[in-house]
Amino acid sequence: MSKDNSPKNQILTYRDAGVDIDAGDAFVEQIKPMVKRTMRPEVLNGIGGFGALIGLGKRYRDPVLVAGTDGVGTKLRLAFELDRHDTIGIDLVAMSVNDILVQGAEPLFFLDYFSCGKLDIGQAARVVQGIAVGCEKAGCALVGGETAEMPDMYPPGEYDLAGFAVGVAERDALIDGSAIAAGDIVLGLASSGPHSNGYSLIRKIIQVSGVDLKTEKLGNMRLADALMAPTHIYVRSVLALMKALPVKGMAHITGGGLPGNVPRVLPAGLDVCLSRSAWQRNEVFDWLQREGNVDEDEMLRVFNCGVGMVIIVDDAHAEKAIALLTEHGEKVARIGEVVMGKAGESRVMVEN
Repeated sequence: MSKDNSPKNQILTYRDAGVDIDAGDAFVEQIKPMVKRTMRPEVLNGIGGFGALIGLGKRYRDPVLVAGTDGVGTKLRLAFELDRHDTIGIDLVAMSVNDILVQGAEPLFFLDYFSCGKLDIGQAARVVQGIAVGCEKAGCALVGGETAEMPDMYPPGEYDLAGFAVGVAERDALIDGSAIAAGDIVLGLASSGPHSNGYSLIRKIIQVSGVDLKTEKLGNMRLADALMAPTHIYVRSVLALMKALPVKGMAHITGGGLPGNVPRVLPAGLDVCLSRSAWQRNEVFDWLQREGNVDEDEMLRVFNCGVGMVIIVDDAHAEKAIALLTEHGEKVARIGEVVMGKAGESRVMVEN
């Protein structure tokens, strides 16, 4: 009597369906040392539990938790094309911790979500290594994450990322922009490049320019290096600034650029007037504008154009703030001031 080998009688496993539990377990073991380096005293348990335990202790009088989430957009497509996965995790951390920082919060912990069609342990470990480096730069703990292997959802070699950050601030130390007044000074902290915004336009410009990213030069560096430079993390320098003097408002310059993000922290009826000549724009932005024939207003609306973080302080504190930020490694410039505007709206005006 012959044995029935028809598909309906086969004994199937999760691995037959495309999910390798053993690979997932091996991946967790490989990243444990990376995660351990990011720990803070507030973390009460290690990686591997069903949830992370965080204790605030008695350090805070009236703590407020500040949470943020983000991804890295289509910068991932360049990471796939160039097979560069070591720094995309830094971008992931930066986009969330810089967001919660502008409200006066110190980042406490971070979680990530990594999803793929088939888990490549080496590739995934490179991504998490970048996440761990980003967490170390931000001083926050990588307390856990989710690695999802989902067959047929992603092309081979590709994945998606999301990140989640939680920070804490004293309620009376939260920064919401309400103290901003006409005459205050706007400081611009240099970006490391496009950060993680505008990459759909960047990829379109690459396409129409016909350049080979792997060989094209931009001054003394490769164009690929300039475009893949990880998003700068401003946490340690800005936390030091907040301890030293009053900060009235901050804006993380992401999608929407300076015109779209600075008004988010301005009280109604106040505008910001910026001088375009006051800060140096990274060479990569000049290349993008030239090769894509992009209008200046569109450049400012899509990209950070060299300013990754804006800080607003009283005129009396501006020079001290510049000196302190410079001491902590930031490239900072006095790029404008707050002025009276029309009631009910706030704008950013950029002059030459």
